[in-house]
Amino acid sequence: MPSSIASVENLTKSFSLGKYIRRLVKHGTQHSMKPDVLRGINLEIREGEVLGLLGPNGAGKTTLVEILATLLLPTSGRALVCNHDVVSEAAEMRRLVSYCSSASENFYPRLSAIRNLEFFAVLNDIPPREASEKIRLTLEQMGLGAKGNVPFQHYSDGMKQRLALARALLKDPRLVLLDEPTRSVDPISQGEIRKLIRALLIDRLGKTVLLVTHSLTEAEQVCDRLAILHRGQIVAIGTLEEVKHICGGTSLASAFENAIGAAECQ
Repeated sequence: MPSSIASVENLTKSFSLGKYIRRLVKHGTQHSMKPDVLRGINLEIREGEVLGLLGPNGAGKTTLVEILATLLLPTSGRALVCNHDVVSEAAEMRRLVSYCSSASENFYPRLSAIRNLEFFAVLNDIPPREASEKIRLTLEQMGLGAKGNVPFQHYSDGMKQRLALARALLKDPRLVLLDEPTRSVDPISQGEIRKLIRALLIDRLGKTVLLVTHSLTEAEQVCDRLAILHRGQIVAIGTLEEVKHICGGTSLASAFENAIGAAECQ
């Protein structure tokens, strides 16, 4: 069995009511407002796998990812990547982890892809000569080698998301956190990004990926294991076949519905 690259132990996260309402407005939810967003999460991410994180809006998926990315502090519990603690060793964590969201506002629209990546290379303390080669390589890997001098504002949604992946790879992370990378892109671009996750990030570069997705098709195609999160707790985890066996169901869709339905009754 592959070794663990990251672990989460009894992790909780609570917000003040005001902060929680603002997050609800930003991320949406299907449930009543409860500021206890994560409630005792235990999770292991194995080296070299794609672990899919599924769940309804408001389940706590983005909160968990933002804690692993050192963007949020947990209320209690521990989160470790390569035995570095997210709280006490945040600087070391940031060298090991890259966070890639679907938000295009993270780039400067009037700057070219190359200029944008040069800016983020500086933020990650990558020396200029090394950064130049890394930028060239990552753009080629994402199929953007010929578009490096094109302003970001002229990119399609699919190209923007591939550039976000390129940015995530600049510092050569061990763990890549992908928060809905195919949201708001067309079906062809979705397929291209899914192929990049498997063929490039996993098979070629040997990264480990935590993938947040609402697409059950994407989860089936890309993920080695799945974790279903609901109301701040993991209600099922395992391979596709294990999840179907645990939750009952002949498909991931039916297993997902059963898992959420069972959690609602508790």
